[in-house]
Amino acid sequence: MSDLHGDVRRYQKLFAAIVRERPEAVFIGGDLLPLTWCLHQSADFAAEDFIGGFLLKNFLHLQGELRDAYPRAFLIMGNDDCRAEEPTVLAAATQGVWQYIQNSRVIFRGFDVYGYSYVPPTPFRLKDWERYDVSRYVDPGAVSPEEGIRSVPVPDEEKKYATIQDDLERLTGRADLSRAIFLFHSPPYKTNLDLSTLEPKMVDHVPIDPHLGSIAVRRFIETRQPLLTLHGHIHEAARVSHSWRDVIGRTFCFSAAHDGPELALVRFDPEYLESATRELI
Repeated sequence: MSDLHGDVRRYQKLFAAIVRERPEAVFIGGDLLPLTWCLHQSADFAAEDFIGGFLLKNFLHLQGELRDAYPRAFLIMGNDDCRAEEPTVLAAATQGVWQYIQNSRVIFRGFDVYGYSYVPPTPFRLKDWERYDVSRYVDPGAVSPEEGIRSVPVPDEEKKYATIQDDLERLTGRADLSRAIFLFHSPPYKTNLDLSTLEPKMVDHVPIDPHLGSIAVRRFIETRQPLLTLHGHIHEAARVSHSWRDVIGRTFCFSAAHDGPELALVRFDPEYLESATRELI
């Protein structure tokens, strides 16, 4: 699942599904926190920490209830999550409730699992998890990573020159990715998973592109052909494109982003990806 944005009801549906179905693994694709969390205002948790007071508490409860049946939980943050909360996520990981895999690799049941949070520049002001994509180009209407606000300081060189393309090259090197699962926040460019509701129009004589995914992620999938990539970020994509999945070469690509009140759960067996399903609960 992805993009729960601190919605307690959807999290409760997730916890119930974990107890009911006993999955081997749970992948949480970012945008974990309430949308106003950077301002420390949440309708449900105005006076307590959402990560420690809600997420950690409930995952620990699941751990105690399920014991040996407790799943491996893999987690990244998204562009609406304040990076200032990253130490809290890491501290919770030391209690064994989840593995925070941003920009890292772990092994699960013979598969390499990678996590990567950054998205290309958006129109939004928070830039903690935004990078230039393949160059310093910014789409019309978007705010560059050198502008906006951040919850943690970042060197100017990183703001100006870091790209998603370079990050992915450093993260994977020359590794064989034929049995790799990638937990991305951004979807790949020009697929069913990144199509938005933006209407065609011109900004400064440049057409607005309704596809909002990452060119770097798309090229990476095309050239490296991992087994599976998991995505979120563009909430309305499945509704607009009428599909939550796509295939790039041999790589299956699934999205759990959803723009309705339901929880979108993608269920898959990495040995039988063609049989994956998505359900709105």
